Amino acid sequence: MRCRLLRSSCLLQRLHTRPQRPLSSKVVGSASEAVADVPAGATLLVGGFGLSGVPENLITALRDRACGGLTVVSSNVGTSERGLGLLFQTRQIAKVVSAYVGENDAFEQQFLNGEIEVELVPMGTLAERMRAAGAGIPAFFTKTGAGTWHHLGGMPQRYAPDGSRAVVQASEPKPSRAFAVPGGGGGETAEYVMEEALGGDFALVKAWKADTEGNLVYRKTARNHNPAIATAGRVTIAEVEEVVAAGELDPDEVHTPGIYVDRVVQGERMGVIERLTLADDPSTSTFSPRTKPADALRERIVKRAALELRDGDYVNLGIGMPTLISDYVPGGVSVTLQAENGMLGAGPFPLRGAEDCDLINAGKQTVTALPGASFFSADTSFAMIRGGHCDVTVLGTMEVAANGDMANYLIPGKLVKGMGGAMDLVSSGSKVIVTMEHTDRKGNPKVLPRCTLPLTGQRVVSLIITEKAVFEVKPDGAGLLLAEVGEGETVESVRAATAADFDVSDALRPMRQ
Repeated sequence: MRCRLLRSSCLLQRLHTRPQRPLSSKVVGSASEAVADVPAGATLLVGGFGLSGVPENLITALRDRACGGLTVVSSNVGTSERGLGLLFQTRQIAKVVSAYVGENDAFEQQFLNGEIEVELVPMGTLAERMRAAGAGIPAFFTKTGAGTWHHLGGMPQRYAPDGSRAVVQASEPKPSRAFAVPGGGGGETAEYVMEEALGGDFALVKAWKADTEGNLVYRKTARNHNPAIATAGRVTIAEVEEVVAAGELDPDEVHTPGIYVDRVVQGERMGVIERLTLADDPSTSTFSPRTKPADALRERIVKRAALELRDGDYVNLGIGMPTLISDYVPGGVSVTLQAENGMLGAGPFPLRGAEDCDLINAGKQTVTALPGASFFSADTSFAMIRGGHCDVTVLGTMEVAANGDMANYLIPGKLVKGMGGAMDLVSSGSKVIVTMEHTDRKGNPKVLPRCTLPLTGQRVVSLIITEKAVFEVKPDGAGLLLAEVGEGETVESVRAATAADFDVSDALRPMRQ
């Protein structure tokens, strides 16, 4: 026994006295040095959400290296002028795997003109595919996208380069199978889509701090997709704002352990805010219901939608009109807003001077954090969503059908916005409310017998709210029930503006506000 104790004591002594790894072992001197071995044709996983948490200095260094033929995997693709937009300007990207195009017109035009290949993936699925790659999981099943082009195939991936907008490459069908719904309890089954892990040659992430061992700490919503991406590259390069010596970070604060990180480079903090929105400066918002008739109609819609929220609800508000709902929550009702980029407890827009480029909502607007708020990674955020932990989801859409189908992300050959997190949200089992104008800009109905555009989800909508009417979707997609009519509307005027047939509730009433 004494010999065994002596051997253990000697081992501990050697561990404590062995030479430490040189402090600069993972720290490189510049972004150019960090990406010096990225070859043409490499697959890059790139962190960020909009322009938040984006490794801008690494992207700039890649642009300057002029390596082409790149495959880029990222939840968003920046703007035409910032983030990954720099690599679209120089046409260094050959293929994109992404969830949301956003405001990057250069990307959209290169895709529609047949210059690049694009694989659109639901944002939560994309995050989980990268997390799976880092965890050594080759594939998994998810309900997200079941019954849509994402599952069945046919999603345009490349257009003809002759300007015809003809599809020359489309997605293949994905395997699927039926499973019992987790937590269903009643023997309910659903179709689940098989998704394969997605890794890369290089992972480029942005963190707030790192130590010389490569341990990373992120800040607020700039964490987003970075933690999952950091695990999924053969070589992971972290751009950080501050580097400290090993031991200076509290181990409890570390979000990404250094085992995943190969290189660390300190870069200038860009501080870019994509959509500065301030509570005390109306000029930072385009929404003006007092001066714009169209906004007055939208206000009517969001006021009505806010009445659907119950005290204690966890709520996800989609981009666009739904984000306005938080300003109209009735008194005495407290809800917690969940943002898929990694936040619970989003608060009002900040006052001027209090804005923070690392604190944004899913619409890339500056927000504040309420007492009790929390930040987390995007893959954790979508685990909350897929797991059914959000009570209500409110989304805009281009079309909605009488059976509860909806389509809100793609007009083939014309408009490419991407599904973002919408497919994940509508497949989660939460109550899905659609808020939209009743007709399009040409006066064509948007409430249809069946959707004509690629579906975001099948039979997922519970309630449709427009400026003209409130429709309940009957159980199992059995049709629409007109429950309320808007100010100045009648059943006949609603029928005239609606392509789908509907029944009228015996308790029909004016639209509540």
